[in-house]
Amino acid sequence: MQNVAGVAAVIPAAGVGSRMGLSEPKQYLQLAGQTVLEHSVAAVTSDTRVQAVYIAIAADDQRVTSLNLKSHCDIHFVQGGSSRAASVLAGVKQAQVDGFTTVVVHDAARPCLQADELSAVISAGLSNADGAILALPLADTVKRACSDDSEAAKRIATSVARDNLWRALTPQVFNAEQLCQALEQLGADNPSITDEASAIELLGGHPLLVPGRQTNIKITQPGDEQLATLYLTTLFKEPTCV
Repeated sequence: MQNVAGVAAVIPAAGVGSRMGLSEPKQYLQLAGQTVLEHSVAAVTSDTRVQAVYIAIAADDQRVTSLNLKSHCDIHFVQGGSSRAASVLAGVKQAQVDGFTTVVVHDAARPCLQADELSAVISAGLSNADGAILALPLADTVKRACSDDSEAAKRIATSVARDNLWRALTPQVFNAEQLCQALEQLGADNPSITDEASAIELLGGHPLLVPGRQTNIKITQPGDEQLATLYLTTLFKEPTCV
């Protein structure tokens, strides 16, 4: 088992969130009186085992100076890269330099993580050699579209059996050295790396799946911010992400 005293959070926040169609990155949207990033940092530090946070930001990001990041943890900013994996790698490397052996990678745009979800995935990640991730079993029927159709007019090619299929969420918890080596060996710009777990999987690892909640949404498409605001302001009896 890894040393629980060496846990740090890494938050990749260098992206622009182009799918939202906004004039500013989605992590700086105001929800319930705080930015999405402020909510996400508060959420991922609700477990006292997390002792520091490394936020990977774009080189020209000036908005961070206005953030109000209240936490028991030390907050550090590192320069992110051209891809999510590159930004995560930058944060993990700095966490290693500072002596942390375990990293909790969390999306900047997931402000509604709850404390018991975080606690469960950290405990699972510390007890499994290949780490652990929050995830949800697929409940909806999944359709594969015809590859030769335009994006504007897709036809169904086939239905995909959803047995044993899960939707990956964050946080994702790994040994810092293992994740760093995986990202460096595969290449941080490798298109096959769609999340941190995929890098571990590509090298033969088998992270644990820890059931999360539907409320742990990622703000990706227009309208997601309204749902997140609803969760933050009305649905949580004991909010951990405000």
